[in-house]
Amino acid sequence: MMVTFISQCEKNALNKTRRVLDSFANRIGDNTWQTVITEEGLSAVKKLLRKTASKNTAVSCHWIRSRSRSDLLWVVGNRDKFDKKGNVPVNRTEKNIVNSQWENNWHYLPIIKALSALAALFHDWGKATALFQEKLKTSFSLGDPIRHEWISCLLFSAFVEASDSQDDDLVWLIALANGELNESQLKLIVNQRTKKPIEKLPPVAKMLSWLILSHHRMPLPLDKDNWRDEPAPDIATISKWIDQTWGYENCHENEKGYQKRLNSCFEFHNGLLSQSSIWLKQLKKWAQRLQDCLPKIQQSITDGSHRLILHHARLCLMLGDHYYSSQSADKNWQDTIGLFANTDRKTKTLKQKLDEHLMGVEKNALHIAHLLPAFEQEPPVAQGIHALKKTSPKAFDWQNKAVEKIKTWREQQGKSQSGFFAVNMASTGCGKTFANAKVMRALSSDGDSLRYILALGLRTLTLQTGDEYRKRVGLDNSELAVLIGSKAIMELHNQSTQVDEFLEDSQSGSESLEPLLNEDIDYDCNIPEEGLATVLRQQRDRQFLYAPVLVCTIDHIMDATETKRGGRYILPSLRLMSSDLVIDEVDD
Repeated sequence: MMVTFISQCEKNALNKTRRVLDSFANRIGDNTWQTVITEEGLSAVKKLLRKTASKNTAVSCHWIRSRSRSDLLWVVGNRDKFDKKGNVPVNRTEKNIVNSQWENNWHYLPIIKALSALAALFHDWGKATALFQEKLKTSFSLGDPIRHEWISCLLFSAFVEASDSQDDDLVWLIALANGELNESQLKLIVNQRTKKPIEKLPPVAKMLSWLILSHHRMPLPLDKDNWRDEPAPDIATISKWIDQTWGYENCHENEKGYQKRLNSCFEFHNGLLSQSSIWLKQLKKWAQRLQDCLPKIQQSITDGSHRLILHHARLCLMLGDHYYSSQSADKNWQDTIGLFANTDRKTKTLKQKLDEHLMGVEKNALHIAHLLPAFEQEPPVAQGIHALKKTSPKAFDWQNKAVEKIKTWREQQGKSQSGFFAVNMASTGCGKTFANAKVMRALSSDGDSLRYILALGLRTLTLQTGDEYRKRVGLDNSELAVLIGSKAIMELHNQSTQVDEFLEDSQSGSESLEPLLNEDIDYDCNIPEEGLATVLRQQRDRQFLYAPVLVCTIDHIMDATETKRGGRYILPSLRLMSSDLVIDEVDD
């Protein structure tokens, strides 16, 4: 086949693409190449271009079919440099829209930012206890009598109580904005050891307490069976139930010295961070921001959207905590308090200062919250897939009819956005899997791209379906990711070591380091070094999120709603934000 390559690259990307294309084709212009090449060779060119691609890369490949006809095969890099047929624009206009195309749809983004920032600044406040600080120095093996999340919640509720604002969020927010932290008063209130500290808090304080309590695990009662199907219509109802027995205590009453350790959970020898001016400064700033959001928060509580706000805020908090806990300590941080947040897992030495950790998590949580709206549009898609453009054979004509129906429906919808739910029922051998790809292409925003999850019931089908998509649909490893490994088998295998690993993380104060994904992914393409990819530590996490088409078993996606401990819900939740979902063989 004869092909022509057109480069619209800029800056350093121009030299990089020239080096690749000069190795395979004849340069017939400054930025134009032509050659006769096999499909395997063309695939190799595309793969090499993708590996060197950056935001300044833009290369199109045209297949010369005849004297009067050429087809655009693919574009690597910035597709905005070309139109749908691969033509280069000769004129352009500019308009400064300041990201309004996506930010204006996120009316509650300021609330998400303010909640995640304040929750980050308070989430590990309970690590200031004498017990926790001693544990970091001695690596004591037993769990804390009371977990640090509960102590953090007690401290926060004590502050609200001290400001005499149990009915009005505005009062405690004003006090916080003024930096009114009376440590002596807080210690007295905390030592009362209130059984249900969230119950009497005003609404926004309840929301913050929920985020603080759930940043490692969801609050769950010991007698789960008795609570099954118990309705929880709002956060006010839940706050009446939660106490420290909901996963926040480790009772070792027969242990020698248990009572002494329990009392140490309420002792704060090095204070409560009020001497950290930089931490206090951020508290003041975000208390004022949250104060400005109070009318919208009340509206969200009324219409029920506060659930989604809390979901996003918790995601930002946990991912920020997960990322910053993995970083080294800031060597330039001025320690004025002597409190630490965690230890190095390898050397067992003290690592991040407590105020440093809180500030770092806050910074990253805000960064993630800021990226959420853009993430709906940012991840790459698979485009220009010729196998899906072709008309299906007569035996599979139902596929063509389905696509035409969807196109008609999209035209009727116009610019309005709405969800789409369909059930594809057909006998074995009728081409459902291939039809799903054609349908998802027709449903895409431009009608010519793919970005979706294909969730299967059986592990053995993932590799099989991946092979079919590569052969029949024409997706290569840079467009298709296959999640390898059975989660069920992995969990059985890890049962004997899971408790020990969790205990080790708890000892080091770094439970947030628990991996977001255990399984390997068969995917071969460079991930953008920007956006959310910057806060995901593992390559497989980034692959899971950024692969245009993801084939996996459905249990990996179910984690978005079923994770009780750790951050396993983060990746599937983010993936579902930017992907369509196909559940194949739903009866398996």
